[in-house]
Parts: sequence; structure tokens; C-alpha cells
Amino acid sequence: MNRTVGSDGTSGPDGADPDGAVRAWRGLVDTAVLLDGFHAIKHALRFGARVPIVLTSDRSAVLALADELAPDVKDALGALLTQIPDERLRALVPRLHPTAVAALAVRPSRAANLEALRKAPRSAPVVVLDDPRNLGNAGAVIRLAAGFGATGVVTTGTLDPWHPTVVRGGAGLHFATAVERVDVADLPPGPVFALDAEGEDIRGLKLPDDAVLAFGSERSGLSAALRDRADHLVSLPMRPQVSSYNLATSVGMTLFHWSAGRPPGPEA
Repeated sequence: MNRTVGSDGTSGPDGADPDGAVRAWRGLVDTAVLLDGFHAIKHALRFGARVPIVLTSDRSAVLALADELAPDVKDALGALLTQIPDERLRALVPRLHPTAVAALAVRPSRAANLEALRKAPRSAPVVVLDDPRNLGNAGAVIRLAAGFGATGVVTTGTLDPWHPTVVRGGAGLHFATAVERVDVADLPPGPVFALDAEGEDIRGLKLPDDAVLAFGSERSGLSAALRDRADHLVSLPMRPQVSSYNLATSVGMTLFHWSAGRPPGPEA
């Protein structure tokens, strides 16, 4: 691959202008999704994200990492990757990931995500986070949901599920499932199974593929509106005197229970 070299020693692929790439970044950053780190970019590319720009301070190291961990996206990444000095990159991305690479991606359309969430019949549940407060927890849940092949993750309340900290926690897997914020009244269709300590033990239930799995906030649990909307209250097994599980743990346990009732295979 041919590379251009700028006046300050920066380089880019096939005629890319490093200075122009920095200008393009500044023009896009306010409306784009920040992908911070190799793994976030890898997942976004694998799941069809539109990624107009990728910057790094060490092009050869990033491509070596791709060769080792994600050869399926190496060519696509190489075609996008532009090298700039480390100090310029850190001025654009102050909390730079240790892999020293960052990208901007186009956020999927809300209309397309809502259509996917409302489509019936569904082959996998939707996860609802009811007024979550912790950005990192929300990201971990999205990563779990993508791993289990959930139809999507929706949040209620004020937290933006596409906040950069949430995207960082989700390792770019927002692009592998439908992620949106909605009101309780606008939840996707399907029977709502809400997790609650007073609910029926989940081990005696079979969760249907079109289930809407709702989890309360880390501090206050289910809101009154979500509780009223629930068709079933469900509890996870828990030792007496243990007050709660971490939100992502609860979601992982519930999705595993759902998946355990399905036949094994590439789509299970």
C-alpha cells in the first residue's frame, strides 16, 4: 500500500492527507460516535458500521494487532488508517486507549433501530435498562447483549446509551445490536419479564424469544411505571442476606437462562 508523508512526518494510506484527516475529524466529532481503541473499531467494522476516519500514532503497531487478532478487518482498517503524531492524537482524544488508535463512526438511524426493535416475530429478547445511572454498567450490558445475540438494548430515563463512556464499555458492540432510549410507554412489543427480588424464581420459567427483559436501576430498582407495565416479575437465585447483583451480572444470568433453553448452534 502506498502512503503519503506529511511535512511533520505523519503518514496515511493511498494518498490520504494527514492534516486533512485531522480537519475532517474536527468537523465530524460533534455528531459522530467515538470508537476509542482497537477492539471497539474491530467490532464496529465487523458489524457494518460506517467509519469515515481512523487515526493512530503508530500505524504499523495497529496493523500488526489486526494481523494477530482480527485479520478479517485488517484490509478495511488499513484503508482507513492515518498516522499522526501522538501529541496531536491526544489533543483530539484526551483519554486515548492504550492501543493508540481511535475512530469516528456514523450513529445508526433511530428509525432503523426502532424498526428492528419492534419487528415481530423476534428470535431473541430485548433488554430494557430502566433509568440506569452508571455509564460503564450500561456499556457492559450492551456488550453482553450483543454476545448473546439479543435483538437490542433500550434504556429509559436520562442516560444516553450512545454516550462515549457507554460506547467504550460496550467495546464497539453497539453496532451489533439495536441500541436506543425510549419511554416506558413505548417499549418494544412482547411479554415484559421484570427482574425483582419478590418475583417468581427464574429457574422455573422458560423465557420466550420475544421476551422484553427489564432491569431496574442500580440504586432504586424498577420504576413504578415499569413495574405496572410488567407481565411477570422474575427473581434470580441469590443467597440470603446478599442484597443484589451487579446490573451486568443480572443481565448476563438472565440471558444465559434464556439461551440455555435453545438448541446449540451458530445463531444460538
